[in-house]
Amino acid sequence: MQPTGRTLGWVSAWAVAGLIVAFWPVTAMAWWIAGGALLGGLLIDLLRLRFSPGVEIVRRLPGRFALGEPGEVRLTLRNPGKRPLHLEIYDGVPMGADAPTMPWSGEIPPQREIRVFHPVKLVQRGEVEFGQVHARLVSPWKLWLRRTRHGQPETAKVYPNYEPVVRYALLAMQHRENPMGIVHRPKTGSSREFRQLRDYREGDSFAQVDWKATSRRQTLISRDWQEQRNQSIVFLVDTGRRMRAMDGDLPQFDHCLNAILLVSHIALRQGDQIGVQSFGGTNRWLPPLKGAHAMPVLLNHLYDFQTTPQPSDFAQAVAQLMARQRRRSLVIVLTNLRGEDGHELIPALQALQSKHLVLLASLRERSIEEAKTRPVRGFSDALKFVAADRYFAERREVLAELGARGILTLDVPAQELAIGLANRYLDIKAAGRL
Repeated sequence: MQPTGRTLGWVSAWAVAGLIVAFWPVTAMAWWIAGGALLGGLLIDLLRLRFSPGVEIVRRLPGRFALGEPGEVRLTLRNPGKRPLHLEIYDGVPMGADAPTMPWSGEIPPQREIRVFHPVKLVQRGEVEFGQVHARLVSPWKLWLRRTRHGQPETAKVYPNYEPVVRYALLAMQHRENPMGIVHRPKTGSSREFRQLRDYREGDSFAQVDWKATSRRQTLISRDWQEQRNQSIVFLVDTGRRMRAMDGDLPQFDHCLNAILLVSHIALRQGDQIGVQSFGGTNRWLPPLKGAHAMPVLLNHLYDFQTTPQPSDFAQAVAQLMARQRRRSLVIVLTNLRGEDGHELIPALQALQSKHLVLLASLRERSIEEAKTRPVRGFSDALKFVAADRYFAERREVLAELGARGILTLDVPAQELAIGLANRYLDIKAAGRL
């Protein structure tokens, strides 16, 4: 039990009145009567709060949280007593989470229940724990507070932010992928497989017309094509220390996961298979899979990936992947490239290229780009500018050498990785390179 501000105010006023009694003793009787009345009121209010039924609280968490996106938590508050219940509650959200509507305060009518919905934004992927719900009940005369805890700690899963995937799916249903920046290139014949014969439609090219079928049917018949299917896409994901750099509100690694989800969604719709291998302190392998169940399996595989402070061994990662994945695939290497990586990275990707089509997707760091574009106003700014310029020059040298050896590259800021990687995948499919 804890006294409220009102209780402290009344007790303080009674104590101040005691000073008056010291100068005018004739008021002593009234002062003692007031003290007795105050004490009686405090005791009565304390006992009413102590023996009240309290509040019943049930919490329901959403099925999953998306990183950086608010998830709605529902609290059901029930008052089994016969008097209105005044209270304040605070949900035991994980450390670092943002719960803007907590704490909540209000009144529950007697023998009624209310539901409180409050958004929680989580900033760490993986499994997080919600603690017990804390409640602070107010006595009927608002003289005392009673603290209680309700429920048990619960574990929730925080997944990568798959909002771009959902948005792409909705746009694709309306054939409106372009507003996201995803562009379907004109298809070449080598990237497509024959699907069926159909009646000629206005706009079909004459190259599509099947003249033998046209002569038999005495009407124009076109060939219908579809993208090559059942091809394998494997993501080789760096989880080492370089991917821990913050870029905006998220680490670079989380931007990689968002890009993986978007490209995987597009590839699975194309009928391709998706696999994932991590390296750089974490060595986890998801063999290529496809079909309607593939996306949930991929989400459950990726949601608790964490970066480590260890360096990334490209040669070992390539050796492990070549032993695991023998079928020719498009291998997308996701990392934060440095100039000093060239002596190890280039031989490793060349070995990988002997069996697979390789695409190196490297993320640029916003802080380094800003150091190069910021006006130079002093010696410190000049040093940062020179360092940033050297950083980008070394990256360009490594990327140019990789391109000269036939290895595909993509060098984009972290925020543009998802769209850039999706477009590059569609370009590769359209060109029939896989």
